[in-house]
Formats: sequence, structure tokens, C-alpha cells
Amino acid sequence: MVKVQLQRKLPSFTLEVDFTVDNHILAIVGPSGAGKTTVLQCLAGLQTPSQGEIIINDKTIFSSERNINLPVRKRRIGYVFQDYALFPHMTIEKNVLYGKPRQTLASHQSMGVTEILEILQIAHLRQRFPRQISGGEKQRVALARALMTEPELLLLDESLSALDPDTRALLQQELLKVQQQWQIPFIMVTHDPREAEILGSQILRIDKGVQEVLKPFYLSF
Repeated sequence: MVKVQLQRKLPSFTLEVDFTVDNHILAIVGPSGAGKTTVLQCLAGLQTPSQGEIIINDKTIFSSERNINLPVRKRRIGYVFQDYALFPHMTIEKNVLYGKPRQTLASHQSMGVTEILEILQIAHLRQRFPRQISGGEKQRVALARALMTEPELLLLDESLSALDPDTRALLQQELLKVQQQWQIPFIMVTHDPREAEILGSQILRIDKGVQEVLKPFYLSF
């Protein structure tokens, strides 16, 4: 379970969010510049909230009151970026293995990456390079690398936005299956209200730093 209560002062407004996510998907929607990605970056440790508290599975990773601010490497949070952020000079297998800190190619680690690649149906691509695979396959690789960190929380920042409609619909269903299998909270940012409705057990709308809960109640676009 993830509990978030934070404020972050931005140039034109103050972002304020307060929510709890269990082992399901929370979709965050809203206009550009509303503070959606800032929420993810505060969770990941890439930005520091002005004040508040972030708790994951009863472990406090940030608290302004108690002066706690764990570094990125100690947060056990996977992050899938919009542009996938794959290393072009590494094979798919090495890109995925990079997700695990201080990783070597020991046998048990190789078994771990093999299992994840098979689950995401990209095991046959393991010796290829990012330039040799499609956008949908890159999305799966980025997801595999994030899962390789054994995260307690997975963040997705508009990760499906660059895909064609058919590939996007397919990967939406795959994300649902992966979340059900891993049983950890996913928090995703999307500009697509239909995608939020398909994937999100909860939907949070943020506009100029102010949150509004749209689901489990209703989606009012």
C-alpha cells in the first residue's frame, strides 16, 4: 500500500495531493503542466516535496516533519518513462539486467531476466538492440527493466502515448495482466481519459495542483 500526502511549490501554483493506493492501478489525468509528472518524480525521489509524507508498505521514504528523504536507489520504485530511456548500445537482455543494481550475469539472475522476458513475450529479442525493435517491443523492454528492480511500486509516465492505437490497446491489456500477476501498486500518468477508465481502479484528476477523485465514483469528462 502507498500513502501519499505532499505539497510541492511550483512557479505558478502549489501542487497538493493526498491519496492512498492499494495493489491496483491509479491513473492520474489532467491538462499539461498540471503537476501530474511532478507527483511521479516526487515519489521516485527525482524531486523533493516542499512538505508532506510518502509511505510504501509501512516504510516512510519521505517525511518533511521527520527529516526523512531516502535516495532514489533505496526506494524500490520502478519507473517507465515516456521515451522508454533504453540504452542504444546494449542488447535487450542487458538493458533489462541494468534494472537491477550491481547486477552481474550470474545464473540465478539470468533465470530472473529470462522469466520476465518470457512473461512479456520478448524473450526472442534478448540479443537484439533497441534500434532493431518496434515501439511496442521497446515499451515491453522498459517495463521488464522496471520490474527487474523488484519494485514495491511501479510508475508509468505516459508510457503508451507514442504507440499506434492497436499496439496501445494490446499493451493496455498486458499492463492489466502484469499488475495482477505482480500485485503491487501501479501509478500511471495519461492524457487519455479512456485509457484511464480502462486501466485505473482509481482515477485522480489534477489541475493547477488541485486534485479531484473521479473514480471509484465516476469519470466525468
